[in-house]
Amino acid sequence: MIELRTPREIEEMRPAGRFVADVLLAVRAAAGVGVNLLELDEVAHKMIRDRGAESCYIDYHPSFGAMPFGKTLCTSVNDGVLHGLPFDYRLRDGDLLSIDFAASVNGWVSDSAMSFVVGTSAPERAEADAKLIRTTEVALDAGIAAAQPGKKVGDISAAIAEVAHGAGYSINTDFGGHGVGRTMHGDPHVPNDGRAGRGFPLKPGLVIAVEPWFLETTAEIYTDADGWTLRSADGSRGAHSEHTIAITEDGPLILTAR
Repeated sequence: MIELRTPREIEEMRPAGRFVADVLLAVRAAAGVGVNLLELDEVAHKMIRDRGAESCYIDYHPSFGAMPFGKTLCTSVNDGVLHGLPFDYRLRDGDLLSIDFAASVNGWVSDSAMSFVVGTSAPERAEADAKLIRTTEVALDAGIAAAQPGKKVGDISAAIAEVAHGAGYSINTDFGGHGVGRTMHGDPHVPNDGRAGRGFPLKPGLVIAVEPWFLETTAEIYTDADGWTLRSADGSRGAHSEHTIAITEDGPLILTAR
């Protein structure tokens, strides 16, 4: 069921968006060469405890997950792009790290993600890494700009796809954006490719996560042996950008702005 939020409810969602943004910034600041992914997860976990927030991930067990996720942060490295399960791995110079985080504050959820290079990209990787990350960010901006009242979900999808295809990337539509509210994942689905003018109407009060993610040279993914991390089929790198937004009479409002 798709629910529309009142202006008051959208205001009540702002603290969750601010908290999620703050956690991502703190995790990014803590990430460095030699830092363990489990240490980054603990940064998020401590902030959840200190804030009195609730993790959306620890007990999360959808059909595509092998077991409850068990951690508070998604950390996807290099050829990992989504749902990266933190494990005992120390980040290396030039790793491309994607972090994804969702939490509930006062019963309202926000969800956001970012990608960045740890340390310094190797010379042969620098241009490709920067292009891949930047393309997800530009696609996110384009998708949000298209999220105007009176438009359709397909307008968001088409705007994202135009950026991706223009940069030479193919698109996997198995996972994409989604409704956000009292829970992390709801309707409508917001794919990263689609036809403008099609799909669910974007009405004031609709709250969704927009999340373009691309792989360098493929659209095919597989699930790692850990039962969660999604990796590129050919070993190429991936990147991921995401914001939770609310559709208002005045246009899209980014709740997870940072």
